[in-house]
Parts: sequence; structure tokens; C-alpha cells
Amino acid sequence: MAGRQPGRCRAVVRFVLDTTFRANNVRYVAETFGMCDDRFEPVRAVLSGLLDDPDDVGAAVAVYIDGEPVVDIWGGYADAARTRPWERDTIVNVWSTTKTMTALCALILADREEIDLDAPVARYWPEFAAAGKEKVLIRHVLSHTAGLPRLVGSRSLRDFYDWPAVTARLADLAPAWEPGTAAGYHAITQGFLIGEVVRRVTGRTLGRFFAEEVAGPLGADFHIGLPPEHDHRVSPVIPPPSEQAARPGGAPSTEEASDDGPPLYAAEANSIAWRRAEIPAANGHGNARSVAAIQSVLACGGAVRGVRLLSAAGCARAWEEQFYGVDRVLGGPPAHYGMGFRLDGTMCSWGGWGGSLALFDPEHRLAVSYVMNRMRDADTRAGDIVFATYGCLTS
Repeated sequence: MAGRQPGRCRAVVRFVLDTTFRANNVRYVAETFGMCDDRFEPVRAVLSGLLDDPDDVGAAVAVYIDGEPVVDIWGGYADAARTRPWERDTIVNVWSTTKTMTALCALILADREEIDLDAPVARYWPEFAAAGKEKVLIRHVLSHTAGLPRLVGSRSLRDFYDWPAVTARLADLAPAWEPGTAAGYHAITQGFLIGEVVRRVTGRTLGRFFAEEVAGPLGADFHIGLPPEHDHRVSPVIPPPSEQAARPGGAPSTEEASDDGPPLYAAEANSIAWRRAEIPAANGHGNARSVAAIQSVLACGGAVRGVRLLSAAGCARAWEEQFYGVDRVLGGPPAHYGMGFRLDGTMCSWGGWGGSLALFDPEHRLAVSYVMNRMRDADTRAGDIVFATYGCLTS
């Protein structure tokens, strides 16, 4: 952005995108709202094109550079029936994009020297040393190499709403592999593991610590454990096609549960119990603006808009590679895992089930976020947003 000040449409205004976006030779004209720097019109065009797909419902995109928004747009509807428009303050469950917030909390405490990322978890949580876990380090948890990818033995989703019960079970479990030697996505367990360390060290739950030390100072509309006064702003998630026949409410029967834990249906995120609980790996509620604003801290050396949350050295720890190889749970091509994030060159990112994404890049002092309510089984929407953003940077 140095050296030029492109025109900005700063007011939150309604507009109809009437820009030709050349993708598959289709002209997209979808209604969107918000502000967009002229330089980033292609990003707005991508969102418009996505919302023009009859299968999509509602979504939002934010791009921040130097801690300031250059794109803050949204469109579509907040409900599957398309009766309620997606508004500026609409929030949605972003699934595992929540993990970027939990990782940031751990990095902040490490930067303050209140925790040591190279220390055993049991230093702060003595009961955790049981069943051969005395060598599980905090960095193993952040990098999904702790060997505790599932809440083994749990038979009900209701267990996720009982913090003492979950952490007691995790303390009793034996690791599935030697910690640090392999990675396997800790989809739900990672948040409880980091969260219990935070609770033991600070005396605060992770949701409270995040609210008081991160979201509050930054004025960011993101919540881990949603208070009831925000319910009216929530856009319910719409399960992916593979779950259209899922049990209503997402509650599995006893027969559906296994020794690896109960299945998690997407519709569970729409329950009041899910919203009120603190599940720091999966139940964060926010919008694209809040996700990008918070992750800008890591893109900008620890400080944005006059608020410093950690040092430049503390930020750099996110890029310390902890694992490279095939994830035992996710499979697919080899992955690079750092301290709580997937690594790709100078970029760090993590995505949520069904399509949401948080990405930050210190080389460009850039943060990008995409959130939506329509979940998909295989998704390229966030990738389209990211490619368009980088195209704007190099144009």
C-alpha cells in the first residue's frame, strides 16, 4: 500500500456489483454490502460470484493490511429460507477457525513467560502426566502431535459441554503414539488441552481470557462461549450435503457412538448448548471482520491500531515448524504444522469445517478471512478469495 492511496468506499453502503468477473465466461451480478478499496475490486467480484451460486446462502470477507481493513464485505442471507439478510453484525459458528484464536492465546502467554511452549503440559496440569503423557509438551498440542486426537471413551456430545468431565477424561487417556513423532488432527481435543493449561495458569477459562486479553482490547466481535444477548445475530450453519439426512439437532444415539467418541453433526452448532459452552477448538462465533482484525496482530509483529498483544519475537514462534508429513487423521498430501497453524511459505492459516478460513502473512502485513453459513464437503471458496487477494497485491 506504500506510495499510493487508492480511492476507498469507506461508508457501509448498499451496492449492486456490476463488474465483469471472468471465470468460466460467466458475468456475475450479485448484491453485496460493505466497503472495498478500489484496488481489491476483484475480491468483491469473487464474493459476488460465490453468492450468485444458488447453492450458497450468506457469507462475508475481510482483508486487512497493516491492521486496517481494505475489504469488509458481506452478502446473501443469514438463514436457509432466505428470509433474513446477512447484516454487518451477523456472526456465525466458524468451527476450527476458532483454533487460530486459541493458538494466539497460547502464544501471548508464552510471550509473557507465563507458560513455556517447550514444557510438559503436566508442569501446569499435574494430573495430565498419567498414562504415559509426562512427555507431552505444549508445542505438541499446538501442532497436533500430542497423540490425543479423539476423546476416546466419550459416548455423548453432551460431554463436550462439561469442561471438568472432558479434561478429566483427557488426563486419564494414553497417547495413541509417541508424542512428537506423528501428527493427527486434534479436531476437538486441542482446544480443551490448551484451554485447561490456560485455566491452570491464569485462573480464567480460555473464553474469558480471550475476551479480556484479545477480543476486548481489539474491539473484535468474536466469542468463545456465546452469551445469550448475541443469539439474535447468529446465522445458523447449514450442514453440508453429506449430512442432509443427519439426526435432527445433531444428537447421536448410543448406538452411533463408538470408542473413539460420538460423531459430531454440523447441526449441533445451532443448539443453545453448543453456543453457551466453551469448545476452544470449534465453537467460536464471529464474522470475517473480527477474524481478520485479530489475526492481523500476528501479521503485524504483535501490535495493531495502537494495541500490542505480544512482541515480534512472540509472533515469530507461530512459524516454528513442528511437523512435516502426512496427518494420520486428515490424510492427503504432507502438511507443515507450526505452533497452532498450517505453514505455507510466509503464510500461516487454518480453516474451519465446511469452508471458513483465517490466514495471515507478515511479508505483506496481510490478514484474510472468509466465513459463511453454507457448509460444503469439498470447498474451494476460501481459496478463490485468497488467490484474488494476492492477485490484487501483485497487480
